[in-house]
Amino acid sequence: MEKEIDFTKPEYYENRELSWLKFEHRILNEARDKNIPLLERLKFISITSSNLDEFFMVRVASLKDMVHANYKKRDIAGMTALEQLEEINKKTKELVEQQYHTYNRSLVPLMQANHIRIVDSFEELSGEQGTFVDQYFMENVYPVLTPMAVDASRPFPLIRNKSLNIAALLKKKEDDIEFATVQVPSVLPRMVQIPGKNEEEKCFILLEQVIEKNIDKLFLNYEVLCAYPYRVMRNADLSFDEDEAADLLKEIQKQLKMRQWGEVIRLEVEHDIDKKLLNILKAELKVANQDVFKINGPIDLTFLMKMYGLEGCEHLRNKPYIPQRVPEITPGENIFETIKKGDILLRHPYQTFDPVVDFIRQAATDPQVLAIKQTLYRVSGNSPIIASLALAAENGKQVSVLVELKARFDEENNIVWAKKLEQAGCHVIYGLVGLKTHSKIALVVRKEEAGIRRYVHLGTGNYNDSTAKLYTDCGIFTCNEAIGEDATAVFNMLSGYSEPPSWNKLALAPIWLRSKFEKLIRREMKHAKAGRPAHIIAKMNSLCDEGIIKTLYEASAAGVKIELIVRGICSLKVGIPGVSENIQVRSIVGNFLEHSRIFYFLNDGEEELYMGSADWMPRNLDRRVEILFPVLDEKLQKKVKHILDVELSDTLKAHILQQDGSYEKVDKRGKVLISSQQTFCEEAIREAVLPEMEGTGRVFIPAEPIE
Repeated sequence: MEKEIDFTKPEYYENRELSWLKFEHRILNEARDKNIPLLERLKFISITSSNLDEFFMVRVASLKDMVHANYKKRDIAGMTALEQLEEINKKTKELVEQQYHTYNRSLVPLMQANHIRIVDSFEELSGEQGTFVDQYFMENVYPVLTPMAVDASRPFPLIRNKSLNIAALLKKKEDDIEFATVQVPSVLPRMVQIPGKNEEEKCFILLEQVIEKNIDKLFLNYEVLCAYPYRVMRNADLSFDEDEAADLLKEIQKQLKMRQWGEVIRLEVEHDIDKKLLNILKAELKVANQDVFKINGPIDLTFLMKMYGLEGCEHLRNKPYIPQRVPEITPGENIFETIKKGDILLRHPYQTFDPVVDFIRQAATDPQVLAIKQTLYRVSGNSPIIASLALAAENGKQVSVLVELKARFDEENNIVWAKKLEQAGCHVIYGLVGLKTHSKIALVVRKEEAGIRRYVHLGTGNYNDSTAKLYTDCGIFTCNEAIGEDATAVFNMLSGYSEPPSWNKLALAPIWLRSKFEKLIRREMKHAKAGRPAHIIAKMNSLCDEGIIKTLYEASAAGVKIELIVRGICSLKVGIPGVSENIQVRSIVGNFLEHSRIFYFLNDGEEELYMGSADWMPRNLDRRVEILFPVLDEKLQKKVKHILDVELSDTLKAHILQQDGSYEKVDKRGKVLISSQQTFCEEAIREAVLPEMEGTGRVFIPAEPIE
């Protein structure tokens, strides 16, 4: 009798936080890639810094809370919260060391070779530069600063989350040594351009060094013994009881203020900081030794993103890609008449986001439109979609908008425009108790000659015209009757308590999306056990749900071929004998952020394709309102399958998960060099141009390849 395999063994799973740190290394690899232009490499190193900030403020903070609460339960990889923190600390310090090694040893010399210089220390300044800096300080910086001394009558001030500060030790004649701190003002540019050594050189000094050079002017009659920059990271994870929150809007506003003063979970200081100064900071901020990060270079490398747009440096950037028009949609024409002809696939940022904006804009002024309903999770600051929804309400249409106030780090933005929508006359729903609404759906109800017709947009990404230029996402326009009925049911469920007894085409979390995925995976298992070909391809941002991974392991053991494209966290391990030998995992890191979720099931030749808003994570399947929608049109199915095929063929930007848990770039020897993102850019250009050239006799010649 064959021994039954236990697919839940902790050694079969990777801890999600440690897997995320591996993703950070993959981003850092782009900053280390000599084939990538300099400013692109600086951009990637900046991204690793901002990602690490959010990771600490949320994930590490959450683990700290568990330790404080004496929470002993182990994760799917068998680790306690304390064990995770210890390992995260070790791995993060390795990451930061590699990050600054890349910056100091590779990128700084390369900048200098290209006549860009960031002054290491104010002591390097020439006489002319020093005079310029001193004048800049007196005219622009000095009036904004608030130096704060600490003594018996003045307690240690509250240091804001993520703010850069300068700590100093002061002495006045025979008196004791005193401590003082000054915040580096975020209202001023961090990078200050100063005269270069020659006309060609672009020279910069960081704002904290401008302040350090002139710090004696802040503490007259004192001798400044030393001064060093430092930065704190605080617990920014919002926690409140929604059932007890009488007014969700007010409760979140209150919590946002609290975010500035949460527990300090990381202290960054310069690597050669004075020991006495460091001990004062550790004591006052209540920071343990292991939470101190000594930085060999400028603290907080996110400022490097500002360098990306440097004038006169076009040769150090990739050529900008302009999103192309969707071939089926002619700008200016009635979008509803176009959708009526058949389902339309949208692929951002390869294709423009304009049709989605136009869909709501035209609905706002179309006299035949009766109602617009939409979910909003993250939108841009000056969103044209918000403006159109407000206009629609002013035009007397029924407008219902679900605004997710709990969208992390977008809460403040969401509160502002939720109030604007209410003032315009929209019905605004502030999410559901205990659940985040993460689904991306817009419904337009139109009265036509044949009766009421429902037009629906379903997507994998947010209704954000800004990020749509940076994130790879897919969407579908349809007026399919069954999907229209489901869309109405979705909004009735969100606005009230009306859950339909059954659904036509859409699958929703947290109701039955988990069971839907498990059923689809098990169906492939049945085919494999019956000796039929069985194949699953799934593309997502993160995979860390134990139930889904266990089912994938069972399917792999049964002989199902499984190909996963997972951008970030992956708690699944490959190559485990008898468990995951039939599973391959790849991660693509490129110019655009991979964000679409696509799921393919061979189903004995009756192929099924789905797209949606959910990753395979417990939060998406159990604690969020998510939508999975089928790709029904055969032409669209071929297009979506093509996306997966090209990404599985990527030999330039793909990292393959190895049996030991590491990720390695594809071995290019003997292979055709393919960058999936570049391929999609070129295809979008061809598709946009070719319809216009039909019958002209002209031949389309592609532009230079996009780097």
